[in-house]
Formats: sequence, structure tokens, C-alpha cells
Amino acid sequence: MHSDSVAPPASTWVQVGTPAYRRISLALFLAGFATFSLLYCVQPVLPELAGYFSLGAAGSSLALSVTTGCLAVAIFVAGALSEGRDQRRLMFASMALAALCNVLAAVAPTWGALLAARALEGLLLGGVPAVAMAYLSNHIHPRGLGFSMGLYIGGTAFGGMAGRIGMSALADHFGWRVALATMGVLGLVAAVGFVLLLPRASRPGAPAVRRALGLRYHLGAWRAHLQTPGLPLLFASGFALMGVFVSLFNYAGFRLALPPYGLSQTQIGLVFSVYLFGMVASPMAGGLADRLGRAPVLVGGVVLMSAGVLLTLVAPLAGVMAGIAVLTFGFFVAHAVASGWVGRLALQSKGHASSLYLLAYYLGSSLLGSAGGWFWEHGRWPALVVFSLALLAGALWLALRLRGMADAAKG
Repeated sequence: MHSDSVAPPASTWVQVGTPAYRRISLALFLAGFATFSLLYCVQPVLPELAGYFSLGAAGSSLALSVTTGCLAVAIFVAGALSEGRDQRRLMFASMALAALCNVLAAVAPTWGALLAARALEGLLLGGVPAVAMAYLSNHIHPRGLGFSMGLYIGGTAFGGMAGRIGMSALADHFGWRVALATMGVLGLVAAVGFVLLLPRASRPGAPAVRRALGLRYHLGAWRAHLQTPGLPLLFASGFALMGVFVSLFNYAGFRLALPPYGLSQTQIGLVFSVYLFGMVASPMAGGLADRLGRAPVLVGGVVLMSAGVLLTLVAPLAGVMAGIAVLTFGFFVAHAVASGWVGRLALQSKGHASSLYLLAYYLGSSLLGSAGGWFWEHGRWPALVVFSLALLAGALWLALRLRGMADAAKG
């Protein structure tokens, strides 16, 4: 099997500290911000969408689920399709057109039209995360790759948080349509900033490195990863963990808008500030995994998520918030370890392994996020907690199996 890349001469890398390095890093931060603010901006207004279009909780969750479902498929194929193409132009087109879809969703006259716009948005957004990490790996010198990659991931986390909080505040004062359109305009501004900052050809030879690889190669790479011991377990873990995380956040807004809490949209949006815990947890998890091993930290992340889910059953608002914070911290610990472990087990074609993990990850968001709505509608929060704990029990079993495999490999 071919390797993922061919090492270029050192003189062709973008070096740390150069103007090009700073421009690329900032441009990819904007890409991460735009992608994830557009993707998740509807989550805090799901109760408003349910009321406006006369839907149940599960029905309204489709505004997010169709987007993440289409994103999963798009990410899976976009990495392969981007080979040999202008990655800068592809990412800009994806961001700009997705932002326009968000504006179209804001003015959609029917629920079906809104879902169609959001589905197309998910397909378009797949062109960003699938290409961004490959672009950085192809252009940035290895000594500076960690920081620039971290800045991109920081942009995704910040975008996810800011999109949710900003959407809530705007919807509270101007309504969900104005809020959705505003997020689309901000995404378009970020796309313009991205394309103005990103150098046209910082390493012109990079996109053509694997131009000759065809469909047969890609299918072979994906098949090989599905047969690699441990990788399918990590893919399944990503599916379950993301499903729990999105389900709890999807329907927390419904719960907190009802008595005895009765929170406003702005107050509900502030719940998403717990993403700050995730921004701390991810690098911390990496350091712990280096010292203690990946399997114990993955197990710990799943256990923390379970404790957070149980804590949300506590009636006082402070208890609910504490539970959501613990859940968030545990999720980012587990996700950081699992996604990093995928790259370690995939000795070759790491991009293909990552695409399989991201496919499972976003399918978990789409399918399980909507399935959680059924439990909310039929048993409110306690039923949703049971659903989440069942998924986490499966994730814990997978983590323990991975730990056993790791121990066996050492022995």
C-alpha cells in the first residue's frame, strides 16, 4: 500500500515564524470557526423551531441531524476527491456556499425547504474538515505543524461554542430567522477572510503528490483499515460517544426552557460555554495518554461522561450545569484519545483511517442525536439518561477491549 505522502525537500515547507506561516494558521482558524459555527448554530433554537413548525423534539432535531448526516458522507469522500485539486479554492467554495445555504434556511417558507437547505449545507461543509488537516500537513514544516493544527482545532471548538451562544442571544432579541441569517453572513465574512489570508501556492507541488491514485487505491485503503485490529472498535466508540454528547445537548434546551427552570434563549445559549472545558480537556488528555497509555485515559473519559449524565438528574440548576460540564470534559478527553489512537494504529493511509472515524463520528451525531428525541418525547429527561447510559456502557466495553488488546501487544 502506498504511504499517505512523499516527504518534500525541506526548502519547500512553510517555516515557523514566517508571514506565510502566520497567515496560514489564522486562515485555518477562520475555516474551523466558520464550519462549526454554521454546523451547530441551530442546536440552541430547536425548541423554537419545534414551536414555529408544530413539530416534536425529535422532528425539530432534524435541522441538525440532516446537516451532520450529510457532512459525514461528504467528509468520507471529499478527502479522496480533493487530491490533485486546488485545496484553497475548494475550501473557500465550501465555506462560502455553505454560509449562503444558512441564509436560505433562514428565509425558507416551509420545514421541508429549511431541511433541504441544511442538508445541502452539510454536504458543502464536508469540503473543509476533510481538506484542512491535509492542507496543513502538506504545507507546514513539521516543527510548526502542532501549533497550526492546534489553532485549527481551537477554531472548531470556538466556532461551535460561539455559534451556539451567538445564535441564542440573537434569537432572543430578533427571532430565529434573523439569527440564522446573521450566522450565515458571519460565515461568509469568515470565508472571505480565509481566502484573502491563505497564500495562493505556499507549496505548489503538494496537491499533486498523489494525483495518480484512483478509486481502487482508496477502496483498498478503507478496506484495510476496517480489517486492522482495534480500528473498528475506535470507529464504533466515536459513533457512540458523539451520539451521547449531541443527544444531551440537543434536548437540554427543551428541558431548561420548561418549569422549574424557564430559562430564556440567551440563558440556554450560555450552557454551551462549557465547551471551554473541552478546550482544556483535549490537550490534557493527550499529555495523560503519553504518560499513562491511551486505553486507561479513554476508559476514564467514558466513566467521566457517565458520571456527568447521572449528575444531570439532580433537580437544582447548579446540579444540571455541573453534570453537563463533567459530561463535556469527559467527552473531549475520550474523543481526543480515540481520534489520536486512530492515527497511531493506521500505519499507512492515515487520511483514510481518519475519514472512517469521522464518518462514524458524525453519523453518531446524526442518527443517535435524532433517536434521543424519541426518548425525550416518551419519557422526558430520565428516559434520555437511560438511553445515554446504555450507549456509554457499550463505549466502556469497547474501551476495555482496546485496553486488553493494548496490554496483549505489550506482553
